[in-house]
Amino acid sequence: MTPVELSRTVLHAVRRAVDEGELAVAVLPERVVVAPPGPGGCGDYATSVALQLARPAGQPAPALAELLRTRLLRTDGISDVVVTGPGFLNISLDGDADGRLVRDILRAGPRYGHSDTLAGQTVDLHAAHDARAVVLMDAVARVLRSQGARPRLTCAGPPEDAWVRILGVPSDIPAGTGTGTGTGTDAPLRPVPAPVDPTPLGRDAARWALLHPAPHDRPHIGDSRSEQHLAQRETNPLFRVRYAHARTRALLRNAADLGFTPEPGPLTPEGDGPLTSEGTGDGPLTSEGDGPVTADGDAQGLIQLLADHPRVLAATAAHRAPDRLARHLVAVADALAPLLPSVLPLGDEKPSAAHRARLALAEAAGTVLAGGLSLLGIDAPEHL
Repeated sequence: MTPVELSRTVLHAVRRAVDEGELAVAVLPERVVVAPPGPGGCGDYATSVALQLARPAGQPAPALAELLRTRLLRTDGISDVVVTGPGFLNISLDGDADGRLVRDILRAGPRYGHSDTLAGQTVDLHAAHDARAVVLMDAVARVLRSQGARPRLTCAGPPEDAWVRILGVPSDIPAGTGTGTGTGTDAPLRPVPAPVDPTPLGRDAARWALLHPAPHDRPHIGDSRSEQHLAQRETNPLFRVRYAHARTRALLRNAADLGFTPEPGPLTPEGDGPLTSEGTGDGPLTSEGDGPVTADGDAQGLIQLLADHPRVLAATAAHRAPDRLARHLVAVADALAPLLPSVLPLGDEKPSAAHRARLALAEAAGTVLAGGLSLLGIDAPEHL
């Protein structure tokens, strides 16, 4: 069961409770957010839907969570549901949830996290005649398409030739006023402009420099600050993301030379301890929360971030905020780094099932990085 399928399952349980008179809510949510459980939680996924519905339903959140828990326990594919904290539902899936997640990612490829949630919606986007605004609009449109929407783009003036040639924005964006007639018409996109012309950075570095900061923050380009986006060192987040992707591709090539291929499964040999760490607290853990989600060698933190990718794409589309996706990719790359040294066998060691599983997880992470960079309009190189 994928995160999207689990979200639909929880929403179905809510609707059944309303239909059968156990829950009185005038307006049901269109979707339910499920995310990996935070410190202090348990299971494979957690949701705060009971907290969300408690006030409109006139019931305490723990009681509402218990009602939904009973219904979810009857669902095929769910092995356990635990209520924690003020009313979080912590859901355990049958079997090897981590292995299933990796298989789902590898099966979907770079389209992992794409959905039809916004299918049938036409969204009108309008940008000021500014390089950053047009790049932002292009990235937002890419993510909206990944969620099934049909964006229509207009700009206060035709895109400059350099924006098309170097920054990769569409050449056919018509000039307009931004007064569309679609199912969703946004306010004009007016991010803080770049202080200098970004095109000397080239396509990938320029787009990252314009999209990684939140739209209300000024991009760090100009003078010596531009050099940080081109530097191949760890202080450059774009380099970390692209390097992590290139490392996963190199590992696949090296594994093939050693005669083994990726196969999702347990990450440690039978009898060894898991590559995870414990914490305290309540609630779902996401890449946009407070503090880091991983420690060195904590493969579970990486798995949580990969599971959270569909939610990040949905939030990026909903808030028209590609910076959310950019930050998520940095978090995935940083969580992947501690795993990489343990993927290939060392010395005379023979490839084991654990090596194949780690290789599959690394490939899944690289797939998410490549797909996310593509939505930002940035290349994910095989070699770096």
